[in-house]
Amino acid sequence: METMKITDTNSRSQLLAREVIDRIADKWTLLVIDALGKNEKLRFTQLRKHINGISQKMLTQTLRRLERDGLISRHVYPVVPPKVEYKLTELGGSLLVTVKAICGWVDQNLHSIESARQRYESKNEEL
Repeated sequence: METMKITDTNSRSQLLAREVIDRIADKWTLLVIDALGKNEKLRFTQLRKHINGISQKMLTQTLRRLERDGLISRHVYPVVPPKVEYKLTELGGSLLVTVKAICGWVDQNLHSIESARQRYESKNEEL
C-alpha cells in the first residue's frame, strides 16, 4: 500500500512537470515572459505590440495559463473603460533568467542556424 502512494505521487509529479515544461517551451510563453521582463508591467494592447504575430485569442489564452501557473499577475483597475495590467510574479521573474538565456542563445547563433538551413535546403533540392 505504501508503494502505491509513492507511485501515485511520482505520477502526479511527472504529469505536472510535463505540463509545466510544455507551457514554458511554448513560443508565446517565452515571448510574453521576455516582454514583461523588459517592462515592469504592460497592458494587453502593449503586450500585443511587443509580440509580433500573436493573435488576440492566443495572447488571451497564454496570459490565462501563465496567471494560472503563478508566473504573471493580472491587476484590474476599477475604471471605465477597464484597465488591466500584467506583470511578472516573483516566480515568473525567476523564469526570466532562463528565458533571457534562451533568447541570447538564439541571437548569438542565428547566423549559424540560417547557414545550416541554407545548406540543408540546397542539399535536399539536389535530391
